[in-house]
Amino acid sequence: MAVYAVGDLQGCLQPLKRLLVRVAFDPAKDTLWLVGDLVNRGPQSLETLRFLYQMRESVVCVLGNHDLHLLAVRHNVERLKKGDTLREILQAPDCDQLLNWLRQQPLLHYDVARNTALVHAGIPPQWSLKKALKYANEVEHALRDDNLLGPFLDGMYGNEPAKWDNELSGVARLRVITNYFTRMRFCTRDGKLDLNSKEGVGTAPPGYAPWFSYKERKTQDLKIIFGHWAALEGNCKEPGIFALDTGCVWGGSMTLLNVDTGHKLSCDCDDLGLANTPPTPPLGAG
Repeated sequence: MAVYAVGDLQGCLQPLKRLLVRVAFDPAKDTLWLVGDLVNRGPQSLETLRFLYQMRESVVCVLGNHDLHLLAVRHNVERLKKGDTLREILQAPDCDQLLNWLRQQPLLHYDVARNTALVHAGIPPQWSLKKALKYANEVEHALRDDNLLGPFLDGMYGNEPAKWDNELSGVARLRVITNYFTRMRFCTRDGKLDLNSKEGVGTAPPGYAPWFSYKERKTQDLKIIFGHWAALEGNCKEPGIFALDTGCVWGGSMTLLNVDTGHKLSCDCDDLGLANTPPTPPLGAG
């Protein structure tokens, strides 16, 4: 049995299939970990969801910001943006089935045997694993509760509050938790977020740094696999931290990691003739 983790798909199904063939992935015995952002911007968002749903018993998935955006657009179609490639999902006969599955997925997955966490953007330096799992569960509960889902999705967007406070409540509390797990790149050592800067490690605003770089980070003994930050190009020198978003949807590559051996494979989207792949945006897009 092998466990593989793959970077942000964003509707790029063919590179994923190519990588799975290269490792002879067998859903009967192997497991695929997904760092989130399964959909949007790429050419096959609907097909990607259907493919993953069909093999859902062999998939471990955490939610990314684009996945949450899809759920919000389903709740209120006016949130659909010009560059989104989600309308085909919304019009599909199996839309409800696919999105009901999606909303059951966690923000944070922890594999006890491997002491490894899977998350879309990261874990803020001031949170221990225990606290991170607890706070992630609060958002997961809102996503799975029909009475809480709408208010959460309506209030999910925004950059404030920029920092965690135990006294936060309601949607504001859920929003900052969501931003940590699905949008974070740079923060201060006590967890204040900067959600505007999206480029490489060396572009941090004064007083800020990549979330994983703080030596006092409370998850130093934890292996963490994440996506979201395409500008890193998969390069992260911090021990035990694995960045897997290598910008496939922007004409880069898709990266697959063997979780146990650390071996990586990549597939360049350009080699597949993805005619619908958007042009490369400025660094850090997404």
